[in-house]
Amino acid sequence: MACLLETPIRMSVLSEVTASSRHYVDRLFDPDPQKVLQGVIDMKNAVIGNNKQKANLIVLGAVPRLLYLLQQETSSTELKTECAVVLGSLAMGTENNVKSLLDCHIIPALLQGLLSPDLKFIEACLRCLRTIFTSPVTPEELLYTDATVIPHLMALLSRSRYTQEYICQIFSHCCKGPDHQTILFNHGAVQNIAHLLTSASYKVRMQALKCFSVLAFENPQVSMTLVNVLVDGELLPQIFVKMLQRDKPIEMQLTSAKCLTYMCRAGAIRTDDNCIVLKTLPCLVRMCSKERLLEERVEGAETLAYLIEPDVELQRIASITDHLIAMLADYFKYPSSVSAITDIKRLDHDLKHAHELRQAAFKLYASLGANDEDIRKKIIETENMMDRIVTGLSESSVKVRLAAVRCLHSLSRSVQQLRTSFQDHAVWKPLMKVLQNAPDEILVVASSMLCNLLLEFSPSKEPILESGAVELLCGLTQSENPALRVNGIWALMHIDKIMSTHGKQIMQAVTLILEGEHNIEVKEQTLCILANIADGTTAKELIMTNDDILQKIKYYMGHSHVKLQLAAMFCISNLIWNEEEGSQERQDKLRDMGIVDILHKLSQSPDSNLCDKAKMALQQYLA
Repeated sequence: MACLLETPIRMSVLSEVTASSRHYVDRLFDPDPQKVLQGVIDMKNAVIGNNKQKANLIVLGAVPRLLYLLQQETSSTELKTECAVVLGSLAMGTENNVKSLLDCHIIPALLQGLLSPDLKFIEACLRCLRTIFTSPVTPEELLYTDATVIPHLMALLSRSRYTQEYICQIFSHCCKGPDHQTILFNHGAVQNIAHLLTSASYKVRMQALKCFSVLAFENPQVSMTLVNVLVDGELLPQIFVKMLQRDKPIEMQLTSAKCLTYMCRAGAIRTDDNCIVLKTLPCLVRMCSKERLLEERVEGAETLAYLIEPDVELQRIASITDHLIAMLADYFKYPSSVSAITDIKRLDHDLKHAHELRQAAFKLYASLGANDEDIRKKIIETENMMDRIVTGLSESSVKVRLAAVRCLHSLSRSVQQLRTSFQDHAVWKPLMKVLQNAPDEILVVASSMLCNLLLEFSPSKEPILESGAVELLCGLTQSENPALRVNGIWALMHIDKIMSTHGKQIMQAVTLILEGEHNIEVKEQTLCILANIADGTTAKELIMTNDDILQKIKYYMGHSHVKLQLAAMFCISNLIWNEEEGSQERQDKLRDMGIVDILHKLSQSPDSNLCDKAKMALQQYLA
């Protein structure tokens, strides 16, 4: 089997390949099987902890020979097992080592090895597969290419605690997204892994727990199943709660909290359930304390942000638990000059990853301040908070910039803050910079934030318009991304005079969205935009003279989705409102289009909200 090297062997590399390394490879070709076995054992001892030796052996072509011996029917089980152990050791080296192994098609060879009746050989193959699949350079899809692999791995779960540990670890690393979750779920992952949570081995319990966290993430089907699973007479959520108690290892507490968080967000556990309010939330707040390691603080804050994001009551509880808002301020001071870290390796690691702490803090502040005015005020009054956000907007890390914009967007929902803190710190200036050439994910949030800064009462409105915002927003209305088009239109639509200068462009963008294959939420937003346009004096005429738009409003009044019907109703109500100039002509034109007939129909709707709005609109015709 040929194994291509990624780059040509340079002379400098070759000169470093020692005679002894060549000697190890030569012994793999000895005609005496006993000498080959001894050669593999000696190679195993030589490569342990020696990355240079591993690289040399790969360069000299040891991998194809080891794989050949591993797959040869004439090889003894002991030889096959030792080959798998050496390959696993080579995989433990650098990412380039793993790439070389993948290029030699190691995964199909090891998966084939799992069909052997010998448990020790199976365990060695699984250990090597675990090492390869947990490497960032290995595509997860390789686990799912052959449909017989997953059911076979499920069957091997019962063989030993090592097969349990390695297989669960492979699953948790290779389960990325709903398709993988469905495959594992359909092959009985929940039933096969649940009993491992009570295993005598800590490693098995831990890997099983990690499996459940990736299976439940954003997956209602898995989450609803987990709630009702019994293990030794106890429901899974109760087992997870036991595993997040303070006397358990931190890794176990955190992963259990993630399982319960994901089940809660997927709708399987209520947000006011004691296991969330009294157990999961406090556990995650504990993880944010400065006594914890950097990665624990990051994971704790990000999981807590996800848990409380949609629920105002959880946001309020979290904000008053263990001085969380002040505790998060420490995320920006780490590592400090007087840091207690004496381990140089740890310090070096933390300096490289300190930006992850800032990102996590911004995310959690954004969730905390999503709804409650008092919480927003507390966040903004935290030391140097606005300066920190402004600095975050220009960080080199895209993830930190995105989290800072999200945090700012969350805080900008406050009228009070828009008039005070946001103005004092001229937040709009760095925000306008962010909007230049940013990736779409940042543009969506930043342009949404700009909509808030352009509201009538915002003191930032005039300077923003003077700094070229109109051109920028008109550019967004032409974007291929529907969310950006919606934000561009929203922001422009706050000013009636903009409609008189850029109305044609805006109406064109609205038409494109209403005609396109977009989700209900995007279309609802766009109809609400039309309703706001219909509220402006000059802007009304732009709609009334555009028969295409009027027909679309009529179409959505009769749509099967109530949200879209209601949004279309808002447009009509604003167009026919009696007290405004020209209302009679608008009413007549809409009557001729058959709008009154639709209103009569909707006034009989089983949806009370829709029925009331239709009756109110009909009143305008009678007044």
